[in-house]
Amino acid sequence: MLDKAPASAGAQPLTEAELLALEDQYCSHGDTVHYTKVPKIFERCEGSYLYDGQGRQFLDLQMWYSAVNFGYANQRLNNAVKKQLDTLPQVASQYLHREKIELATMIAQDVEKKFGRKGRVHFNVGGSQAVEDSLKLVRNYSGGKSLNFAFEGGYHGRTLGASAITSSYRYRRRYGHFGDRAQFVPFPYCFRCPYGKKREDCGLYCVEQFARLFDTEYYGVWDAKVGVSEYAAFYVESIQGTGGYVIPPQGYFERLAEILEQRKILLVDDEIQMGFYRAGKLWSIENFNVKPDIIVFGKAFTNGLNPLSGVWAREELINPTIFPAGSTHSTFNANPMGTAVALEAMKMMAETDYEEMTALKGAYFLNGIRELKRKHKIVGDVDGLGMALRIEICEAHDSFTPSKKLVDWMVDEALEGNLEHNGKKYGLILDIGGYYKNVITLAPSLEISYDEIDLGIALMDQLFHKAVKAVG
Repeated sequence: MLDKAPASAGAQPLTEAELLALEDQYCSHGDTVHYTKVPKIFERCEGSYLYDGQGRQFLDLQMWYSAVNFGYANQRLNNAVKKQLDTLPQVASQYLHREKIELATMIAQDVEKKFGRKGRVHFNVGGSQAVEDSLKLVRNYSGGKSLNFAFEGGYHGRTLGASAITSSYRYRRRYGHFGDRAQFVPFPYCFRCPYGKKREDCGLYCVEQFARLFDTEYYGVWDAKVGVSEYAAFYVESIQGTGGYVIPPQGYFERLAEILEQRKILLVDDEIQMGFYRAGKLWSIENFNVKPDIIVFGKAFTNGLNPLSGVWAREELINPTIFPAGSTHSTFNANPMGTAVALEAMKMMAETDYEEMTALKGAYFLNGIRELKRKHKIVGDVDGLGMALRIEICEAHDSFTPSKKLVDWMVDEALEGNLEHNGKKYGLILDIGGYYKNVITLAPSLEISYDEIDLGIALMDQLFHKAVKAVG
């Protein structure tokens, strides 16, 4: 028999201090909560805001790592969850339900229309799990190859397989290697070009350095005599997420795709953080005029209301003769609560011009952070595409040397809820990324108002001033 819950029915709710004491004793720190000085407890959410137990309002400019693109407590999507809860909330994934079929059809038809490639959709419950499924598809199609290319700064998850193609060694260090491995290739990070080039005259030097790996067998990736690569796929984020919302120059991905196609290497597009209009298009890779072989998606697929992710793959990779029933499976992989809300989200995206909305709001927000760069020497670089925006925080003396200490202080200070605007106190939710953990990555709700964008700019302006005084 279980012991009674910490706060039984009719008893006074636990205080925040009591909750934190219990958390310190019983909760793992391994699931990332303890990145900030004091873990923050929130009680409620709505639109672009989170609220703590004291009712303080926190403007969220990262929206659960871009999982809540359509705003907290979106009424239309919430209603879809409630409706499914009252009809078919549970069914084993070996059976079918209407929402799964309609959802897969909607995605597959959209991809075929945009990229001219027929394919199928496979569901799972989280981004890392979908990446794992894609690795199986790649291995199966390539005859068991376990080597892939991926980008420096790339993030594809923390399961054993996904961490092997994620660039951060710290996610693998304690666990060794599962089998799949990646050769990491420099991303076209123009502000910090690893080759010391300038974008205006580099001639896309970085992608040509990748191309030279196939000039001769002696670079270790290519057998020129038979025209076969040891590497099965290249896993890409067209805009880097955890890597700091780094946006590549036009022309880069077109050239990369050309090289891969010539060598029969699959292009796997990870849309988990940038999909569903975060970068102004349903699929962020639409911005770069290339055709992926596999698309992996998740996060905002259900607006964060229920775990659901998926993989779209070309027919040749996923048809039932090559990838039969049971090739990969998860108990909750196509759960009806998830497919129902994702289907409603897809319908909402088809009915609403999010492409124009994100273009206009994104340009407006980008102009605001460019003004912050003009005012603050600690802002080294700003950039954006759609509603994926970045502010790179640097040392004031050169506006280039990364300053993690400034950003760490800002995140903690913003969570205090003591920033003031027009006589009212606010908190601010910021997410940090980048190769040096010095980039503020902005992923606001696509439904954010212009007044809320102005508020965000004003609060960050105040925060930057305070950071310089407090940290130097």
